[in-house]
Amino acid sequence: MKGNILVVDDEKEIADLIEVYLVNDGYTVLKFYNGNDALECISKTDIDLAILDVMLPDIDGFHICQKIREKFFYPVIMLTAKVEDGDKIMGLTIGADDYITKPFNPLEVVARVKTQLRRYVSYNNSANIQTPECNEYDIKGLVINKNTHKCTLYGKEVLLTPIEFSILWYLCGHKGSVISSEELFENVWGEKFIDNNNTVMAHIGRLREKLKEPAKKPKFIKTVWGVGYTIE
Repeated sequence: MKGNILVVDDEKEIADLIEVYLVNDGYTVLKFYNGNDALECISKTDIDLAILDVMLPDIDGFHICQKIREKFFYPVIMLTAKVEDGDKIMGLTIGADDYITKPFNPLEVVARVKTQLRRYVSYNNSANIQTPECNEYDIKGLVINKNTHKCTLYGKEVLLTPIEFSILWYLCGHKGSVISSEELFENVWGEKFIDNNNTVMAHIGRLREKLKEPAKKPKFIKTVWGVGYTIE
């Protein structure tokens, strides 16, 4: 089997539809119509990726995502029926890796699942490769190592998701240059950038929070307004 996919949506037709397409593609689906049952499954079952609806009858998808991120780093895809950026930014800020707006093509869901799992597997495989060569950046006490896929700040480990690690690594690799949101998105996510896409901004905000960056005067990831982001 390709992996265990958690699907949580109180709309039975949608959950069932996602299940059919994922099972047909070789995945094992763990399906729930409410958040509490999903949380119980998360604590007892090995999961490779979660698909969470934002609106649920008991607890919302944001809460489930936060609980996942307390212990796990597997990809999380949020489903939202709203078109407002607020829901999307909220999900990405608390640790989601991607979002899909309803209504959607189920084939798109399968494609997003494959993309996130491919990135996650690549991340973990790279982390397990032991080589004598040290491939890392050390910037003002911020150390990020590609061989071990670890990040430390003043000697204390900073736990990053694969997406967050990739963003930070790309910025460190282009130290001194200003990188646009478009360039970051297309190189980290491997997809075409669409105007008004707040995905990068939300992840940068999450990174700054983990690095304990002050909002007005960040030490590491700086914003060049109207241009992009840079690490000097």
